[in-house]
Formats: sequence, structure tokens, C-alpha cells
Amino acid sequence: MQRAAHTALHDWSRVVGPALIRQCSKCRAPLLLSARAYSVIPPPRDAEEREMLHRVLRVDHAGEYGANRIYAGQMAVLGRSRTGPLIQEMWDQEKKHLAKFNEIMAENRVRPTALLPLWNVAGFVLGASTALLGKEGAMACTVAVEESISEHYNSQIRALMEEDPDRYTELLKVIKEFRDDELEHHDTGLEHDAESLPGFWLLKNAIQLGCKAAIYVSQRV
Repeated sequence: MQRAAHTALHDWSRVVGPALIRQCSKCRAPLLLSARAYSVIPPPRDAEEREMLHRVLRVDHAGEYGANRIYAGQMAVLGRSRTGPLIQEMWDQEKKHLAKFNEIMAENRVRPTALLPLWNVAGFVLGASTALLGKEGAMACTVAVEESISEHYNSQIRALMEEDPDRYTELLKVIKEFRDDELEHHDTGLEHDAESLPGFWLLKNAIQLGCKAAIYVSQRV
């Protein structure tokens, strides 16, 4: 009986995680703390909410992954140019975004999109090919991609606010912070002559069409 109880408690401690457990100083038995068992995503109330949250995380993770690959492609071409430090600064922020979504995905056992290998190659090629057009090409790509991502984040913010803002407070904080970073990157691209690229609007529309398609399929696959 005692062995069974100890085993059950041991298994439960693995589920809630070590951050939520401490030992009683007298009896050395583990005690569950009152802290919540999640950092950003609340435990889903039903299968419908679980699927909704997984879609949100899956597509946001895919977007940040793709953005990282785009900046990697730009750095491969322009890393040694005067524009290199600027691109690196934006890439460093994207790395932090991706790391955060990796953490949230793992914590909530959300599978990433099956298309990550495709976004790996496509993102790098997009970043490198536009960077071959020079600084203006790289900045034009940045403006197009970051505008698409920030618009997507805004749509998620509206949806979560309409659903239950108190329940999704932490998730909203993350999305709003990342949205603001993307808008900053967008403005940086404009400040560094993105619109001076010949055919800027054509390139921008083409990239954003691809972004919309990537968002659509990443939510579902």
C-alpha cells in the first residue's frame, strides 16, 4: 500500500515538474506548491480549446522559424557588409522569439508543423536571394515579411481578446511583445531604403502572398 502510494506520487511529480515541488524539511516528503502548473498556456478545458491553442502555437512557431531562416540567408550574403550588424541585431531578436516558442511548444507537447523542412529551405533561399539584390532587397524582404507576421499577430490578439482576455493574459503578453518587435523590424526596413528597390511593391506583394499561404498551411499540417 505504501509502495503504491509512493509510486503514484513519484509519477505525479514527473507530470507537474520539479519547479512545483519542494520537500518538507522534517519528513522529507515532497509537497506540491500552490503555483500554477503552466507559464503561458492554461490547461485546455476541452478538445476544441486544445486544438485552437495548438493551432496558434504551431503557426507562430513556424513563422518565427521561417523568419530565422530568412535572416540566416541574408547574413550569408550580406554578413560582411555594412548592413550585416543591422541584420544580425534583428536576427538576434528573432532567435529569442523562436526559443520562447520552442519552450512553450515543449511544455504543452504541441507538435510543430510537418512543413518545417520546407520552411527551412524556403526561408533561407528567400533571404539569400533578396539579399543578392543588395541592402535594399534585404530590407524590402524584411518589410514584407514583418508586416505579414505583425498582421497575423494582430489577428490572433483580437481573437484571444474576444474569447477570454483574462484566461489568455500570459499568451497575449508574449504575442504583443513579439508583434511590437516585428513592427520595429518593419520600420527599420523602411528607414533603410526598402522602398527604393526597383519593383518594391511587386516584390512585397509576392512575398506577402507566400506568407499568407505559409500561415494557412502551417496551422493545419
